[in-house]
Amino acid sequence: MAKTILHKAETRGDANHGWLHSRHTFSFADYYNAERIHFGALRVLNDDTVEAGMGFGTHPHDNMEIISIPLEGDLEHKDSMGNVSVIKHGDIQVMSAGTGIRHSEYNKSKDKPVKFLQIWIFPNVKNVKPRYDQITLNLADRHNKLQQILSPSAADEGVWIHQNAWFHLGKFDKGFGVDYKVKANWNGVYVFILSGDVTINEQPLNKRDGFGIWDTETISIKADSDVEFLLMEIPMSI
Repeated sequence: MAKTILHKAETRGDANHGWLHSRHTFSFADYYNAERIHFGALRVLNDDTVEAGMGFGTHPHDNMEIISIPLEGDLEHKDSMGNVSVIKHGDIQVMSAGTGIRHSEYNKSKDKPVKFLQIWIFPNVKNVKPRYDQITLNLADRHNKLQQILSPSAADEGVWIHQNAWFHLGKFDKGFGVDYKVKANWNGVYVFILSGDVTINEQPLNKRDGFGIWDTETISIKADSDVEFLLMEIPMSI
């Protein structure tokens, strides 16, 4: 029988630093919850809003797969590999920190906030050569479909990471439904609702709720309103 865990939006960690407002699904920085350290290989799911002209100064990472998904605005990225880029809604960015990288992230706008998801995944191999990638997605490819945005293979759709994981974005009209078949044995699925209302395996979910499900082969998704969500399939063991 499938196992599940529900994280309602209002139960997340809440860190408001003025220039940065971050909601933490899992323990991060000053937010600690012993029951919310990670979901399988999913270690961090931060829902960040950065005020105009502000950002994260240069800081290090190692041995982590880091994915950024902008929801609104433009985020400027610089790193120790020499990459300088701007990511915006419709883009997805990935970094394999491996043996170590340093990077900064700033809101490119002088008058509008930037909103983005910062996601960390434990890798399945350590001390790899650091790597950066960024792509622009076709937003129409997620209308009443699951648009694959990440996989374990550079030959597959979306970006790739050092982990047996697949991410999809969906933007469904009210009443639309689909079944998702889990791709790999021992994987689970964590769904994060960006907007709207949806029912997954008979569990009603609302904006910014998170829902984890594992020990199942198929997941049913039914839109109760116009809805947009991120579906992350990841290994349950690390």
